Amino acid sequence: MTGNKMVNTYLYTRYERFWHWLQTVLIVVLLVTGFEVNGLYTLLGYQTASEVHNFLGLSWLIAFAFFVFWLLTTGEWKQYVPTTKKMFTVIHYYMFGIFRGDPHPVPKRKEAKHNPLQRIAYLSVAAFLLPIQMITGFLYWSYNSWASWGLDWLSLPVVAAIHILGAFGVLSFLIGHVYMTTTGHTLFAHIRAMITGWEEIPEGVELEDWEKRKRQGRQPAESEASAA
Repeated sequence: MTGNKMVNTYLYTRYERFWHWLQTVLIVVLLVTGFEVNGLYTLLGYQTASEVHNFLGLSWLIAFAFFVFWLLTTGEWKQYVPTTKKMFTVIHYYMFGIFRGDPHPVPKRKEAKHNPLQRIAYLSVAAFLLPIQMITGFLYWSYNSWASWGLDWLSLPVVAAIHILGAFGVLSFLIGHVYMTTTGHTLFAHIRAMITGWEEIPEGVELEDWEKRKRQGRQPAESEASAA
């Protein structure tokens, strides 16, 4: 998909890969057990599915807190700063260019692992969808304590409905994410990178100005004036 020479680059740390696959397993099992608890099918049995779902849900909540801490302390949160720069170019690429073998308009680099579309998608999931899912799940699990916590004004059917809708939202993201793993320069390039940490990226691709501003902050006014 690119005419540039590809170089093997270490993009993903051990913790990033560990978190990615841990969260993948947690989400898949939570979806399977959650849908069973809601009567979609019988696999483990209601009691076992409920216990597994509750345990993994709490485990996910704790693991997610560690992930947020890691993002804040390492500066990796900058990888998720949203931008609309080249957004429609990336969308056009995934709709048309990728099928013509065009090069990706925003290739990966160590300093910018996610293109604009990924940034908004991942940020929306991590900052909105997953917290809602965790909060409603925790409320669902702690229903018998609502009165003592002063939360008896909440509606269990509403909390349950939001949680179920969130589950379908997570499932939709998971399906889309699996498809996107096949859009590298080879079919399994992205999956290989998330297993080994190494991925082949185009040689000599530098950060563009808009990416530098997003990651480093706005430059002083006098610097901009002198540059003009």
